[in-house]
Amino acid sequence: MILIPAIDLKDGNCVRLYQGKAEEKTVYFEDPKDAALNLVKRGAERIHVVDLDGAFAGKDGSPNRRIIGEITSLVPVPIEVGGGIRSLEDARELIELGVRWVILGTVLVKDPEEAKRIAKAFPDQVIAGIDAKGGMVATHGWVEKSTLKATELAGFCEEIGVCGIIYTDISRDGALTGPNIEETVALARSTSLPVIASGGVSSLEDLKRLKEVEKEGIMGVIVGKALYEKRFTLEEAIAVLK
Repeated sequence: MILIPAIDLKDGNCVRLYQGKAEEKTVYFEDPKDAALNLVKRGAERIHVVDLDGAFAGKDGSPNRRIIGEITSLVPVPIEVGGGIRSLEDARELIELGVRWVILGTVLVKDPEEAKRIAKAFPDQVIAGIDAKGGMVATHGWVEKSTLKATELAGFCEEIGVCGIIYTDISRDGALTGPNIEETVALARSTSLPVIASGGVSSLEDLKRLKEVEKEGIMGVIVGKALYEKRFTLEEAIAVLK
């Protein structure tokens, strides 16, 4: 199981939000490139980047594309990016910037045909980001709740040929209350796609619990706030999962 540290970008800074709420942000690094280099120095094998401005407003409302390009050119590990990727052109722009995987979220629900086009154009480079609360999918930076079950969306993702799923329980994200292992396992059992757990990790014990269900198809875990709040070190987390 791989540990994937997160860098969330808002207004050009590296931040963390509480339950995805834009008004509840903490700035950890004014220059996200410093955050990325620090993570690699400490052993990160892959980095998860979220363009929060893009997630809320779409790419045209985001100042972060340039920063993402700078990060990919600086660090020697693969980068996955989500937030505001609503079209084939958005995905192509990021991949041309050196992003290894693009993460689709809102477009999976709002424009499934476009999501299908993106997955077809970039095989092995598209990950589905399924963000849910109470098992129901949320979109547009988690502001809008849909009537679609997370497991139903996972089935569609498998059909269109994405290479994996990141499953986030919104109620746990940034809250340091522990991941929703039960829902994550339920989603993993509903698909043959590898699943990455996200949201709520607060301790090494949480990581140990996730490691125990790795065999259900959970290949990685994204950690953000717990690292920035120094609940544990990146080196300790990697050691637990290895």
